[in-house]
Amino acid sequence: MMFPRALDDSAGDTIALMIRQRRHPAATQATRRVEAFTDGVFAIAATLLVLDLTTHSLGRVDSDARMWVALGAMTELFGTFVLSFVLLCLLWMVHVQQFERIARVDAVMVWLNSVRLLFIVLVPFATGLTTEYSEYLAGRLAMPTVFFLAILCSWLQWRWAMRRRDVMLPELTAAGATASGRGALSALLIAAAVVLLSPAVGSIAFALFFLDTPLTRLLAAKRA
Repeated sequence: MMFPRALDDSAGDTIALMIRQRRHPAATQATRRVEAFTDGVFAIAATLLVLDLTTHSLGRVDSDARMWVALGAMTELFGTFVLSFVLLCLLWMVHVQQFERIARVDAVMVWLNSVRLLFIVLVPFATGLTTEYSEYLAGRLAMPTVFFLAILCSWLQWRWAMRRRDVMLPELTAAGATASGRGALSALLIAAAVVLLSPAVGSIAFALFFLDTPLTRLLAAKRA
């Protein structure tokens, strides 16, 4: 009769030990669940972008000519949708590249990732605002600001991983970590410039992201 009691005590001690380990400030865990959750949120956000297209009314269509005119009137809507989808894909690629190198995560990393996902799920809403209210300052700033904040969180994640490189980035050399940091900083600076320029030029400001590679090389040259 004493044997089951001993098993219960042992199980209780094991659970208590696990709880203490998870609460320890230096505790880390594998990345697979963070990656799976993040992939799912990105996929849902990208899918929700199409709602602006499916809920848009074409108006009265009674001929091919009217159909083409109605579709032509959606040019800006299509353009904003494609732009947001491409930027979401780029952010997801950054996430993939980061977690190809990050071996372990801690509580700080999980929270930074969660805040980034907060802005990712706001992308469809911000895209709709930019499309429907582009004549207003808040409308023009909505999408660039959300993307800037998401990129800022990605940069902070990488900075934190570099700070604990021995645990989170065990296979990455110091030179490799520095090079990756320059790329993240380049994207952050461009995103800030897009926010500043968008009130004047609208979504055209996102073309600055084509300068990402040259800016990364410039930062590398200055560091050298």
